[in-house]
Amino acid sequence: MNTASPVPLPADRVPPGTADWRSSDARRWLAAAPGVWAHPLWAVLPLVLTAVWTVAAGPDPSCTPAEPCGTDWPGLCVSAALPLTLYWVVRQPRLALLGLAVVLLGHLVDGASASALGEPRWFAFVVALAFTTAGLLHRLAVAGRQRALAREAAGPVLHPVPAAALAFRRGRVSFALAALLLAVAVFGFWQAQQVVGAFERRAAGLTPVSGRVTLSDEDDLVIDVAVGDRVHRVETYVPEQYPVGSRAELLVDGDWVRLTAEPYDVTGWEVLVFLGLVGGLAFLANGADGRTRSRQLHRGPLPVLRVLVREDHGDGRTWVYAADDPAAERPLLHFHSLHTFEEDGERRDPRGDEEGSGDHDAGGDDELAEGLRRVGAVLRGEDPPPPLREAVLYGPPYVGAELAFLAPDGEDHAEVSVECSVTAVRPAVPGPFGGDTGPSGRSGAERRPVDEVAAELEPSAAPRTWGATGPSRAVGAFLLLVQGGGVWALLDGGVSWLSVFPLAGLFLVVTAASTALNWRLTADRGGLWAAGAWRVRRVPWDDVLAVRHDHGAGLVVAREGDTEVVLSPVGWPWLERRLGREPYGPRAADEAEALLNRPELRPLEEATAARQGMPVGPVVALASALWGAAALLL
Repeated sequence: MNTASPVPLPADRVPPGTADWRSSDARRWLAAAPGVWAHPLWAVLPLVLTAVWTVAAGPDPSCTPAEPCGTDWPGLCVSAALPLTLYWVVRQPRLALLGLAVVLLGHLVDGASASALGEPRWFAFVVALAFTTAGLLHRLAVAGRQRALAREAAGPVLHPVPAAALAFRRGRVSFALAALLLAVAVFGFWQAQQVVGAFERRAAGLTPVSGRVTLSDEDDLVIDVAVGDRVHRVETYVPEQYPVGSRAELLVDGDWVRLTAEPYDVTGWEVLVFLGLVGGLAFLANGADGRTRSRQLHRGPLPVLRVLVREDHGDGRTWVYAADDPAAERPLLHFHSLHTFEEDGERRDPRGDEEGSGDHDAGGDDELAEGLRRVGAVLRGEDPPPPLREAVLYGPPYVGAELAFLAPDGEDHAEVSVECSVTAVRPAVPGPFGGDTGPSGRSGAERRPVDEVAAELEPSAAPRTWGATGPSRAVGAFLLLVQGGGVWALLDGGVSWLSVFPLAGLFLVVTAASTALNWRLTADRGGLWAAGAWRVRRVPWDDVLAVRHDHGAGLVVAREGDTEVVLSPVGWPWLERRLGREPYGPRAADEAEALLNRPELRPLEEATAARQGMPVGPVVALASALWGAAALLL
């Protein structure tokens, strides 16, 4: 628990009449968060699965001389609507509703889909669309309720955003990328039309001729067609539709030969148009949405709330807490934000003191050195965690909103900065889909106080053990799948010199996988037992300097003489937090460190062989070798 007082916001920077966002009101706001059933993941998965089912179970496209295969730009646009809709389901519910309507209309208009209206795959797809629509409408309704609750907590007082926030502009990068990608799509469309036009001009004076298929090669995607005494070799995407002995209709102009059913190939240009269209419209929508939300902050006075904020040490997210939660025990919401500046590009000193401005250049070298020192500390994970700060929130918070806030700049009470959100607000609801439960408030180098950890431990006669949990074993299983797939891919075609070095690298994964699957750290009367991938190592208490959890998700037992015993990986802190659990690796390190510094808490008994753990590296290595042999022999 954090016991340090929040960095105060100068009283003269707090707008008059600003209400505190108290825990009672904040809990009501948090209780109105979207239900777990409406999480975008539960909408995206059925949409993807039913769409794949619909495509896979649908009839193969048939090209005939009467209905030749050509360009289908309306169909391509409908196809582009599906990935855009999946993206908007996650990011922009209102646009997702429009995308769902386009997808449904496109399937109804398409002849192949219309003929499948009575099939199970179509029914499943419609159910997925309906479920997604219900979730989107629920999220929009929740946003309205949260907006109303925030306005109620703020009261009647309204204030305009600070001047620095007015200079903040959203969407410029998105608009630039959208213009570039849409230009790529237009270029691809133009090139495809050039190909189509060239074919139509050449084919205008030709008469189709019929021939007999003498060869149908499904490997090289070619067929041979005999017309009189001459045999023409023609490329085709569906050689199985032209069995030997069947008839095929051609357009022939000297050495230029085309199937009447497949007159030209613009697949590459169509893919380029598809990718440019999807990416361009996604960035265009992002830019328009960001610009719209940014302007909403600039229009007239807004509700204001006094809160506490903290920047996440890991990913830079801003977490918001109730004003009466100085221990930062219950986060309410989070978003990413950026500092804003005045129009002239310079941040103004709120004290208005211009004395000493001439000292800036004189102290420039010192400031540069201090800045470089801080950057180095960040890279080494030794920088102190950001402090909890008082802040004023501008705009009613709700799921999907964008906000601005005024807060002290770091630990300096006098320096005040304005920040604007660059991602939408998300509620801090515990569980796998609620956006995490808040930052730990500590860097990887800063530990829980030994006294705090020791107070939670009780003396024990039996040895204490910490070992692999579900998330850690999930990491190990994933590494084994990667290693097994890589071995099969490298050895399926036989052994070559080119496969030796990648194989060596893949077999190094065995060490990490074995550790994650069955690592164990045991504390007994005499010291620590560390069971890794290949052996169990004994470290007496007198030789242990420290036990820590590093940023690589590993446990490190530092020994005398600058030697270390490393167990890595021992879990997945990110996943454990997403599951609403306390990361197990840091907890094990904190408790082992407490035993190191509080000898009276150490176990009284020696650990038996069964408690010390068992390395599984040899077993995993043997299984990997057998797998590699199977890849060679089968």
